[in-house]
Amino acid sequence: MAKSGKKKNKKAAAVDPDGKLVVATNRRARFDYEIVDTYEAGIQLMGPEVKSLREGRANLGDSFGSIYRGEAFLEKLHISPYEPATRANPADPQRRRKLLLHRNEIDRLNSRVTEKGLTLVPLT
Repeated sequence: MAKSGKKKNKKAAAVDPDGKLVVATNRRARFDYEIVDTYEAGIQLMGPEVKSLREGRANLGDSFGSIYRGEAFLEKLHISPYEPATRANPADPQRRRKLLLHRNEIDRLNSRVTEKGLTLVPLT
């Protein structure tokens, strides 16, 4: 049997045990930190950033979470610009991105970070 001549341009996407697509992982965080609690949050993105994430062009290496004025943010998440959409208007690849969490989750995180000196670290 012969192989077809078609090449796949996309790399294999990682899927977690729940069947969800994993865009980026921070394997170093599990080694450096003791994981106490995990939360699932959405991220507020601009249009070209979504396309870059679908291509797997994100880096969680230096990123961390912060709470500012009662809102949760993800700092220093590097999402490479999607070239066809950002030629004229390139956005900052490491800009602050808002995390979409419930109010009680943000309040709980804020109290734990300030009292115990814990850190918010993104995992996936």
